[in-house]
Amino acid sequence: MIYFKWIFIRTERGHGYHTMGFFDKLKQGLSKTKINFGFKKVDEELLEELEENLVMADVGFETTEEIISNLRTRIKKENVQDSEQVKQILREELTNIFDGLDQNLDLSTKPSVILMVGVNGSGKTTSIGKIANKYIKEGKKVLLAAGDTFRAAAVEQLEVWANRAGAELIKGKENEDPSSVIFNSCRKAKEINADILICDTAGRLQNKKYLMDELEKMRKVIDRELPDSSKEVLLVLDGSTGQNAISQLKSFKETTGITGLVLTKLDGTAKGGIVIRLAKEEKVPVKFIGVGEKIDDMEAFNSKDFINAII
Repeated sequence: MIYFKWIFIRTERGHGYHTMGFFDKLKQGLSKTKINFGFKKVDEELLEELEENLVMADVGFETTEEIISNLRTRIKKENVQDSEQVKQILREELTNIFDGLDQNLDLSTKPSVILMVGVNGSGKTTSIGKIANKYIKEGKKVLLAAGDTFRAAAVEQLEVWANRAGAELIKGKENEDPSSVIFNSCRKAKEINADILICDTAGRLQNKKYLMDELEKMRKVIDRELPDSSKEVLLVLDGSTGQNAISQLKSFKETTGITGLVLTKLDGTAKGGIVIRLAKEEKVPVKFIGVGEKIDDMEAFNSKDFINAII
């Protein structure tokens, strides 16, 4: 039996600021596990084993079937005899899945707004802190809005991360209307000439209609107060939850204009194939991935590096 091992590691923060690229982190983790196709002969058995590996890696049955079907067709058409050629064709097939999905955030205005959505427990609040840290390290002025006012712990947690990152935080009273916090944050962003405003939101799905109405109200406030600002709506998903992450995305897509995904907990516990499945089945780009618990463990997603690291 042959298995791909999809390993995402975290790097400890050293003395001073050190930038390690997305591919470097993956490469460091993968160096401990030699990825080897393990076969020489290009035949149906190879494709069956590869199919099983992809399914086990959370790529999903339908997406895997299509990849394998395309591989089979190309192997026959191009008379492929070498497993290295199969690897290259697989890289090309995966690249095609990501083509047309813009992985870059639109931060073209000042301020630009990022609205963070997602269920409780997905890593939303910590992701906000890490993304804020990333942009502050790049010299940008970042303002955070504690829009999850109904969960006291959420505000406290965001305050801790704001302090770690060195970002200013706007918060309201407990159980205050989240839209009023967003309103005050928009005003503050203009006042201090912030580059980026990142807004936290409530993460309850038990009462989905109420939650979605709340999000819509927040968006209207942002559109009214910052009409010319670029706006991103990022859904935070726990990469280790597999099918559950797909279901959450579908729920939020129905009522919220999701522009991208933040995939968390890809630090060895999750199967990286979920990234391919989300891109293929849902056509929503991954913008960031969290590869650990440290404040620097949030990387902008790069599909080319991702594909090279897993094959």
